[in-house]
Amino acid sequence: MLPFRFVDRVKFIVERQLVKGAGFQLLVVGVFIGMISLIGGLLVIPFGGPHEDVGDAIWWAFLRLTDPGYLGDDVGNWQRLVSTVLTISGYVVFMGTLVAILTRWLIAKMTDLERGLTPVTLRNHIVVLGWTSQTLPLLVELLGSSGRMRRFLEKHDTSRLRLVVLSETASAAQVHELRSEPGIGRKARQIILRSGSAIQPDSLQRVACLDASAVIVPSAAHQAGSLVTSDVETVKALLSIASQARQLNAPLPFVVAEIQDVRKHPVIERAYPGEVEVVAGDATISRLMVQNILHPGLSEIFNELLTAGDGSEIYIRGGESLAGLTLGELASQRPKVIVLGILKQAGKGWNVQMPAASDTRIEAGDRVVILARDYSETEADPKAPALNLISRRQPASQAARTSEKVHRVLVLGWNRRVPSLIDEFSSYSQRRFEVDVVSVVPARERQQEIDRYLTEPGRVVCRHVEADYMVEGELRRVGPLNYDSILLLSSDRLASGEEADARAMVGYLQLEDLLSEGGNRPQLLMELSDPDNRDLLTGHQSEMMISPMIVSHVLAQVALRRELRIVLDELFTVGGAEIQFRDPQDYPLPASADFEVLEKVLADRGEVALGVWRDQANAQGRHATLNPPRDEYLDLGQADRLIVLCRA
Repeated sequence: MLPFRFVDRVKFIVERQLVKGAGFQLLVVGVFIGMISLIGGLLVIPFGGPHEDVGDAIWWAFLRLTDPGYLGDDVGNWQRLVSTVLTISGYVVFMGTLVAILTRWLIAKMTDLERGLTPVTLRNHIVVLGWTSQTLPLLVELLGSSGRMRRFLEKHDTSRLRLVVLSETASAAQVHELRSEPGIGRKARQIILRSGSAIQPDSLQRVACLDASAVIVPSAAHQAGSLVTSDVETVKALLSIASQARQLNAPLPFVVAEIQDVRKHPVIERAYPGEVEVVAGDATISRLMVQNILHPGLSEIFNELLTAGDGSEIYIRGGESLAGLTLGELASQRPKVIVLGILKQAGKGWNVQMPAASDTRIEAGDRVVILARDYSETEADPKAPALNLISRRQPASQAARTSEKVHRVLVLGWNRRVPSLIDEFSSYSQRRFEVDVVSVVPARERQQEIDRYLTEPGRVVCRHVEADYMVEGELRRVGPLNYDSILLLSSDRLASGEEADARAMVGYLQLEDLLSEGGNRPQLLMELSDPDNRDLLTGHQSEMMISPMIVSHVLAQVALRRELRIVLDELFTVGGAEIQFRDPQDYPLPASADFEVLEKVLADRGEVALGVWRDQANAQGRHATLNPPRDEYLDLGQADRLIVLCRA
């Protein structure tokens, strides 16, 4: 074994001290300063001078080391030489090294502060675990829900909304992104960023999950084939929160968790013993897509109901202040809203009645489902004239009609939602679907994922084509004009949502060239991932759904009013309540009917009038008008349709 040199040992010891941080680095520099002062003082003592003892000589050397202004006081060549060397050493060691250490320490400290490693000291705030493509729309929804947020803050006895976002690496760039986002702007000061991962217990403590009024866990994107999926992270985060609560004997916060695989719902409930609402993001988007295929044009209604912005939304009002009224009396006292139905308590759950008879009595524990443009419209306005009472009979479910016609669907692209989309098609047992999936992903891999997901394989005929729809020749060979509906999906295998949407939009423009060659034009529905791209294809002939915005809206609104999830499940799953388009000729409408007359006519059949679908779009490119003024004449054209809520 080779012996260690003395110099190597010294260098190793010094290095071990320097890596311990700024405090130890300053200690090492202080030792060097002391050694240089000692050596400089000892060098001038033998040559005489004004130094009475060793202490004065060391002090003389220390002054020259730290301040070059003393050089003019020295006499004699030797003293001047030593003081010059000491002054130069002072520039290097005392000033250069010391300033460098302090500057580096300050920069590191500022970087740590920017990263958000300090635990928050808040209560009754809302925590968002993860910075994903859904985070910004989610924050916009929370900050923009003034009425719901006011009731939420009153319920939790707090006066100011605070949002805490846990990001893998919080940075100043994310703060700038928040301030630049429409809908946030100056409200960014209400948002606190913290660094960490949702699967790390110390990160959950950093955002004070146990003191939060609500914890939202959005789904994160993962590479295809990864063993650590978003659902795995969600379950791990919930287990960590529950474990911390047991250790500290603290109550569990209310959690809204998004999962990709709806089959993991029981796992989430077993992992988290507290109050939890589970939103199946992939299943939700799949349900909306299938319903839009069955009723072309519904995407515009979904985008209005389930995204932030102008238009109507679904609100839930507690029965405490409405107890004793019937639904008909409530509707007459709220002239700017449409009463959709009521939720009745049934054990630990709810019995959904949508639509409901107008003579249904509201009890204190009930929840009333209302369509309105703003939350304030759901409150009584004594100055507004009351409407005439509408008598709506108990709605009856329509007999399911079996259709032998095969509906052919072409799916361009592949993402993790395709298996749930096929499963949703198979849930409509009275209809027949044939689905052709075109993607560069190997057909065997796609079929394996679908087989693992489906509960009853074989009900939907699914064929796979290995081709790139971006290549015109391959797309032409598929024959898009031979299908009834075309779904253009945004890929989740690319690096970002911008790249996925760019590919989808280029594919759409190429598809339009083929569809313009003649023949019956199929319905075209395009999915986008990045909300910033929603205005790029305005005016084109496709319908559009922006998945992150829709899921973010659902997560945010369920966090503020948890009963909303039950209402959305009722509306968007097979059976139960359903939004449909109806031909005005099917109803005995007078020639000059206004919306109030339309409500009365539909109420005779137990249905709820929601609005009108115009064949010709308005100046903003919109076809649907939801919740129009009661005295507005409809002036229906032959191709116009009624938007109706009924029992499927």
